Amino acid sequence: MISVRYTTLAGRTALLCAGLAFSLGSASAQLSMTPESSSAVSAPAAESSSNALQLGADTDMPDLSALPAAPSPNGAGGGQYDNRSRGGGGGGGIRSHLTYEVGGGFNAPTSDSSPYITWGGNITVGAGYRFNKNLALMLEYQFIDDKVPGQIIAEAGATGGNDHIWSLTLDPVYDFNPKSSINFYATGGYGFYRKVTSFTDPQQQQYCTYFYCGVVTQNVTVGHFSSNQGGWNIGGGMSHRFGGWNGDGKMSIFAEARYLDVLSPAITTQPNGLGTTAVGADTKIIPVTVGLRF
Repeated sequence: MISVRYTTLAGRTALLCAGLAFSLGSASAQLSMTPESSSAVSAPAAESSSNALQLGADTDMPDLSALPAAPSPNGAGGGQYDNRSRGGGGGGGIRSHLTYEVGGGFNAPTSDSSPYITWGGNITVGAGYRFNKNLALMLEYQFIDDKVPGQIIAEAGATGGNDHIWSLTLDPVYDFNPKSSINFYATGGYGFYRKVTSFTDPQQQQYCTYFYCGVVTQNVTVGHFSSNQGGWNIGGGMSHRFGGWNGDGKMSIFAEARYLDVLSPAITTQPNGLGTTAVGADTKIIPVTVGLRF
């Protein structure tokens, strides 16, 4: 009976030892396989990442390397803006070559014409094309308002008179130092001139507004004669260019004087029944003009 229990106890002990040995062997096997399993796991991940990049290269995704580089903050590397086209020297289209002027001043007759015309004022406007920094061609309109000398008015038997001259001329302008803010230039040209000599007398006329009507005295033209002819002018002046916001301004102030010869004919007439009036040939005056040029 004792031997049977002993045998049973020994068998249980052997079974327990065998189980313990099997457990230790399994744990050892798992520990030894950990590095290999880690490599086995990481390899597919790396391979999948590589495949993903390769797949992206084969698809229609945009190539970022083809995009243009961002412009440099200091403008290096070929900026998109070039202010050299403002000077009319190159590029910029036709508009960059256009130039304009407006001005006004006074007129003085020469000694040859002083018996037939006196002092007065003028208004001048013009537009043109600048071929380069030195040369431009202007189309100018000028209106001249001068008085008639007292001797001519007395011959006509009137109390007042004026000479009006309208002109449309082509005038080249040559700038000697256009790159400087102070510039000297020469100009001159030829064109069409219309001269009208009018005689006036004061007369009473009715004058009305929305709220009042009354009688006023005004100078009314009682006789005139006119002529259409060619004429020429020559002169020069000085201009000062303003700097502008970036030192590339195009506006300048100018002052000039010209010698003007209107090729008007000699006239002896009785304008509108007035007294016989004689006016010599040619009208020679010196307009002095101050204005702005763009």
